[in-house]
Amino acid sequence: MKKSRRYTITAKGAAIILSFCITTSSALGFSGGMLVSSYAGKTGLEENTAANLFLTQQNEAYLTSASSGNATLSVAEVAALTANSVVEITTETVTTDSWMQQYVTNGAGSGVIVSSDGYIATNNHVIDGAGKISVRLKNGTVYEAKLIGTDGKTDVALLKINASGLTAAVLGDSDSLMVGQTAIAIGNPLGQLGGTVTEGIISALDRELVIDGKTMTLLQTDAAINPGNSGGGLFNDKGELIGIVVAKSSGSDVEGLGFAIPCNAAKAVIDELAAYGYVKGRVDAGMTFLDLTTAQKALLYGVRQLGVYIQKVDGGSNAEKAGFQAGDLITYLGDTKISSSAVLTQALEKYKVGDTVKITIVRNGNTKQLSMQLEEYRPD
Repeated sequence: MKKSRRYTITAKGAAIILSFCITTSSALGFSGGMLVSSYAGKTGLEENTAANLFLTQQNEAYLTSASSGNATLSVAEVAALTANSVVEITTETVTTDSWMQQYVTNGAGSGVIVSSDGYIATNNHVIDGAGKISVRLKNGTVYEAKLIGTDGKTDVALLKINASGLTAAVLGDSDSLMVGQTAIAIGNPLGQLGGTVTEGIISALDRELVIDGKTMTLLQTDAAINPGNSGGGLFNDKGELIGIVVAKSSGSDVEGLGFAIPCNAAKAVIDELAAYGYVKGRVDAGMTFLDLTTAQKALLYGVRQLGVYIQKVDGGSNAEKAGFQAGDLITYLGDTKISSSAVLTQALEKYKVGDTVKITIVRNGNTKQLSMQLEEYRPD
């Protein structure tokens, strides 16, 4: 039989036990309150706040990754970081037909926010000739944009909208890229699918292409590119902008050939456009040229010989003063034989503003050599 024992608690012992109980109860109550508060806070977040929290977490992940140097992000993380930096662009252009009737044509493309106060980079061909340019942000807000400057040679244009606090793209270093690295394109394919994200790799560096008579050095990627992507962003796996999407090779048997202007080259042009509205130091021949490469084209313009013709001479230009006329066939610039407008453009780029060039032409069957001083290109 087990005997029961009695214990006597002194006043001092009772005080110690009471104190312990109070302390323990307070601690548990505080912890429980914090836990309940935390749970209530998480379950009671509104949708917008939850989205902002997610983006904050992704930005923290990006900063951690960027500081570590070699760490990378998933495509989903890159998309979350950069989605607000890419915009949709729509344009309206007034065109006059052969019956002197005017009608409005619409165009669409993409753009990349390059500063939080509303500067947006895109392609020159996206906005070329547009009478009205509209920009739609990721959140659906639409602004009318002002054209700050454009450069036809690099196909870069700079727009400005009246907005602040925007999410600007983080600039990467296109000179440090390697073939095989991840490339993520974000843009507005077909002009209707804004915010589309496609993934691929850098397929080639320093790819030289002739686009609209201009020789351009571009990045090549197999990320899906479609009409409407032009002017959008090409990002690496750190969420950094590495290029401005510019073109896709088209054809029924062509897939996986997209191209972008390297960000380092684009930045230099954007800085010039922001400061002056054009790129200083570009030579201007003061003439518009036309490639006649087929007999059908030559017949259409009433000439017999194929080649590069002067389509228009700018009024008041050095070319007009030197005696050049529309319809002249250009055969040589200096010692360079001219077979296309691309060859002519490349030959002109070897000269500086103020240099005098000799150009050989054929007019009415007669060969002439005219000299002119090259001017600086300044857009109207």
